[in-house]
Amino acid sequence: MRQTWRWFGPSDLARVEDMLQAGVEGVVSALHHIPNGAVWTPAEIARRQAQIASRSDGTPSGLKWEVVESLPVSEDVKKQKGDWRTHIANYKSSLENLAAAGIETICYNFMPILDWTRTDLNWRVAHGGTCMRFDIIDFAAFDIHLLARADAASDYAPKIAASAHQRFATMSEARKLELTNNVTAGLPGATEHLTLEGVRQQLAEYDHISIDRLRAHFIAFLEEVVPVAERLGMRLCCHPDDPPFALMGLPRIMSTLEDYLAVLSAVDSPANGATLCSGSLGVRPDNDLLAMMKALAPKVHFIHLRNVRRDNGAIAGSFFEDEHLAGDTDMVALIAAIMTEEARRKAEGRADHQIPMRPDHGQDILDDLGRKAQPGYPTIGRLKGLAELRGVMRAFGHPELGLKGTGAND
Repeated sequence: MRQTWRWFGPSDLARVEDMLQAGVEGVVSALHHIPNGAVWTPAEIARRQAQIASRSDGTPSGLKWEVVESLPVSEDVKKQKGDWRTHIANYKSSLENLAAAGIETICYNFMPILDWTRTDLNWRVAHGGTCMRFDIIDFAAFDIHLLARADAASDYAPKIAASAHQRFATMSEARKLELTNNVTAGLPGATEHLTLEGVRQQLAEYDHISIDRLRAHFIAFLEEVVPVAERLGMRLCCHPDDPPFALMGLPRIMSTLEDYLAVLSAVDSPANGATLCSGSLGVRPDNDLLAMMKALAPKVHFIHLRNVRRDNGAIAGSFFEDEHLAGDTDMVALIAAIMTEEARRKAEGRADHQIPMRPDHGQDILDDLGRKAQPGYPTIGRLKGLAELRGVMRAFGHPELGLKGTGAND
């Protein structure tokens, strides 16, 4: 796997020098300041490339912007309302501009309204560090009592709804505000954030959009943009829902293997692929990560490696973000499956045999605890995760221990 690192631009507390010292091979970034639906211009793309290519003192870094995460799909496109046709045209223009700049891998998602959703951004774990957590009781308290969504309680098991009522009754005003801000945070690094009233307005526009209809809108989007990406030699890869189950009554269409197979077969192209996020998909106990990797293998264009630990076996339940080699996903077995696919691609002669991977998220440890970095993206926590993942990869690539057909530097 090609070892990459997510970087949010000059405002990121991790510097270009830090990425170099971490030993990463490429950079994952996006133009977070550009509104969703607008064109990413050649000038803005070149500016970000120049920022990545230079250290603080102006000397060359040797790093390149290799993966876009994310080129957002606007809400208008998801709902097929307003300026959705213009936004699709703009998306195509952005792809043209990115391809002209030499960037081939584009990660995006099709989650309605909210991107990843957590109730806690700094949840204390046993060793004293912190991590992100989704607590189903807290989320139900937000949904039923703070958002006050009509009939929200009926979407939860009676025991969860009752527990949410009890918890909300003792919740401080500070915690209510914190919970609201955490849930409505939006895309990592984005400047667009929703208020409670904004969420209510958006929810009203999804009242008549079913799972089937949202999937139809997604396929219509793919039918427009995938041919452009294929012509340009690009790889589009959809990130799964996070968490991969219904929230606030909204349709979720990228949570299971069946979901991925439906959209990949509907628009069958080497340019239409998946971002395999072990953390997002691993939240569901009925998602077999090894089986998913093997089934989607030829079209896995980007990989996020992180781990979660579930509180119980519920599909829609609580979880926290564990250490990369801990949690409920067998990360060693997953890495073996990924490297086996890379060896298969190399033998087949595919130019994209090396799949870009990044250590996704990380626990705040050591100096991270005082830095207040982008939630989920501490420097030291991610570096620890990358070191652990790199060790597994190196072991599998060793001639005495490794998988047949792989190499440490493949």
